[in-house]
Amino acid sequence: MFAKYDPQGFLNPFDGVELKTLVYGENSSLIRFHLQKGKELPIHSHPHEQTGFIVSGKIKLFIEGEGFIAEPGDTWSIKGDIEHRAEIIEDSVIIEVFSPLREEYLPK
Repeated sequence: MFAKYDPQGFLNPFDGVELKTLVYGENSSLIRFHLQKGKELPIHSHPHEQTGFIVSGKIKLFIEGEGFIAEPGDTWSIKGDIEHRAEIIEDSVIIEVFSPLREEYLPK
């Protein structure tokens, strides 16, 4: 699967959070997030393993209560079913891979 970037078609699952699945396969999906300064991603967990890269901005990511300030170039990996959340310090762009596939984030 190939895809050209299109700035249209983002989903808004939470206030201040936009996301778009860029490409996906049978077992994984690559998702772009736009996160707004001052917002929070509430504590949550899901069965998907999640590996991320921050392109721009700054966030404070909490994985099982441990905090980490992520800035451009930083990465992380979160095992499935592990509680995590984030505080958005600056407007940020994040790219994350989810496995298995996040079907609820697929384009309609």
